[in-house]
Amino acid sequence: MKIFLKITLLFCLLSGVVTLPAQDTASADLYICPPCGDGNCDTATHAEAGSCPVCGMQLVKESMMKNVAIFIYDGVEILDFSGPGEVFAATHPEGGAMNVYTVAATKEPIISQGFVRILPEYSIKDAPKPDIIVLPGGNTRSSVDNPEVIEWVTSVAPDLDAAISVCTGVFILQKTGLLDGLKATTWHGAIDGLKARAPKTEVLENTRWVDNGRIITTAGVSAGIDGALHIVEKLYGRAAAEATAHYMEYDKWDPSAGVIVETP
Repeated sequence: MKIFLKITLLFCLLSGVVTLPAQDTASADLYICPPCGDGNCDTATHAEAGSCPVCGMQLVKESMMKNVAIFIYDGVEILDFSGPGEVFAATHPEGGAMNVYTVAATKEPIISQGFVRILPEYSIKDAPKPDIIVLPGGNTRSSVDNPEVIEWVTSVAPDLDAAISVCTGVFILQKTGLLDGLKATTWHGAIDGLKARAPKTEVLENTRWVDNGRIITTAGVSAGIDGALHIVEKLYGRAAAEATAHYMEYDKWDPSAGVIVETP
């Protein structure tokens, strides 16, 4: 009888009368190594959790990896981009990580603060699609006046988890029109300039950061650290942000120092 049933089932399968459910391989989680700079493992995927066989780092879920693009340019303020960069690179939520990289208008070297030479990892033409972009301050005029830069920021904005400007990086956001109808802040020395150039934006003084949902602006220089920690808290919770601040020994972080705008 058992042989007969097996033969009957085989006949039905071959004839298409009975089908077995297919395994959903597309929905299965793949695991990757957190960015460690080793090209041999940064691009490899693994079917199971565990440690990277190359560098030994704990593997994370590919679906929980966030791309963080830090935009840089000649005259960019060091702490404006390195502060948020440190926050995002140091954040390791359970099961996830952040892939932080620099992007510039071109891949030509740029000079920060007049003495630090930086080679951008990507240009705006070949950068991976970001989940978060950081727009630091400094001498932003070349970026504000570059239509390709403004187009890049505008094009990636709709799919972002967050766009954060630091200090005068807010003028890049202003040029895109993304600040229209929102509240914003910037470095204390640029408040009047922002008010003049952004008549459709309510500019707040003496505010560490302003969160409009996806668009976040911060005050000057070190305030970018606070804004980045706020984004970590939004995405992964207070404990993850506190763990990052503790790692950085940034004991000045006050989660209530900003303004969260009620959005419809």
